[in-house]
Amino acid sequence: MSKCAEAAAVAATVPGAGMGQAGLRPSMVPRQASFFPPPVPNPFVQQTRMGAASRLQIFFLGIILLPIRVLLVALIILLAWPFAAISTACCPEKLTHPITGWRRKITQPVLKFLGHAMFLSMGFMVTVKGKVASPAEAPIFVAAPHSTFFDGIACVVAGLPSMVSRNENAQVPLIGRLLRAVQPVLVSRVDPDSRKNTINEIIRRATSGGQWPQDTVTWTWQGYTFIQLCMLTFCQLFTKVEVEFMPVQVPNDEEKSDPILFACRVRSLMAEALGIPVTDHTYEDCRLMISAGQLTLPMEAGLVEFTKISRKLKLDWDSIRKQLDEYATIACCSKGGRIGIDEFAEYLKLPVSDVLRQLFTLFDRNHDGSIDFREYVIGLAVLCNPANTEDIIQMAFKLFDVDEDGFITEEEFSTILQASLGVPDLDVSGLFKEIAQGDSVSYEEFKSFALKHPQYAKIFTTYLDLQTCHVFSLPKEAQAAPLIASNKVSPENHDESTSDKKDD
Repeated sequence: MSKCAEAAAVAATVPGAGMGQAGLRPSMVPRQASFFPPPVPNPFVQQTRMGAASRLQIFFLGIILLPIRVLLVALIILLAWPFAAISTACCPEKLTHPITGWRRKITQPVLKFLGHAMFLSMGFMVTVKGKVASPAEAPIFVAAPHSTFFDGIACVVAGLPSMVSRNENAQVPLIGRLLRAVQPVLVSRVDPDSRKNTINEIIRRATSGGQWPQDTVTWTWQGYTFIQLCMLTFCQLFTKVEVEFMPVQVPNDEEKSDPILFACRVRSLMAEALGIPVTDHTYEDCRLMISAGQLTLPMEAGLVEFTKISRKLKLDWDSIRKQLDEYATIACCSKGGRIGIDEFAEYLKLPVSDVLRQLFTLFDRNHDGSIDFREYVIGLAVLCNPANTEDIIQMAFKLFDVDEDGFITEEEFSTILQASLGVPDLDVSGLFKEIAQGDSVSYEEFKSFALKHPQYAKIFTTYLDLQTCHVFSLPKEAQAAPLIASNKVSPENHDESTSDKKDD
């Protein structure tokens, strides 16, 4: 019997690798509660369906209310602009010192009064619960959820605290000057250092001893546009809004050393008061949504709860964005932008086999028969990358290098895969050509391909796990016989090993 035939016989000992009875399965990777899917798959979408009666009501009320309210809002903005201009005159766009003295004493009460008048003219009936804390008692004022253009109501009720706002808003005519009058902390969503600079600026203001006003840290990504939202709001007879000021929260010693603990506790308290769930979606998820859309995937396919996933799996933005490209390559032709077993097999250029199904099941964390991008990212980090070690790569190379000459030929490659996957007529020429630069594969070529495609390492370790399960299911005398003979060839010094083989 040839060495290829012997190796094929060894590989074929895996139950379920062929067409026969499936053997024992290795235990599944436990699902960590921290990796469970979020309670709200996509918090950036607002879908509102209006019936015929609502549409008629909006139409008839809009004929009367819309022009009146537009004129009132425009008038109030024009009245507020001179006071905002006086307040910010001779001040840089990014303030280094708080606005003080007569300018603050004159302009702030007027702007606050005009703010109340503006929201009243829009039809908002505002109810306030709780007590507003002073800047000395609570230098940071958090408003949530930030899911509307009108969360400025909370800022007006709180006495015009400084807002954290994107840089572009300060450039809008008229509105930009009004925004600068409340001394905002301006952030850039494209500057990688913006988050760190924003945190430092908030800390500087919060520790100023009340010199700066309170800082407030507060629209949906897909939903109504600004114009649509204003039109619908102005066409309502009135809109009820409740603003609740909760008790001031002070971090304990443990939370001072780990601010994330304090942030999570405050978030949970606010979510409980609102009666809504919490998720770990952030602006980076919005960026991934845009990237997914550009890759012809559904935009929601890019949502992964970036902050939580990147922190727990030690991943950065660039690596997750690169994985989105890989995911799109597999899922772009599938329905709903999710990977099924057939797309998974086609991408790996392997048939749907017992080993492949086992790996697919490990990726499919919610067992719905498909892999979404979040599951793909977690699967690569938790399953594939840890399996893609130097020892595993060497072991796999030795298994394929049947004649122990330090190179893998297409015949050797095909023989092992056909036997281990249980597909006698498997064509692996396409996969082999991706790995090989010539007629055979060296260890360095094999290792380079394995490092770029960690999914194959997990296929190999899954195969070994299945084989191990089979061995332990056999009688003890059968277990004593080695399944795979140890090769004499070490991938790193195959030249020396080849000379030894010639001496033999």
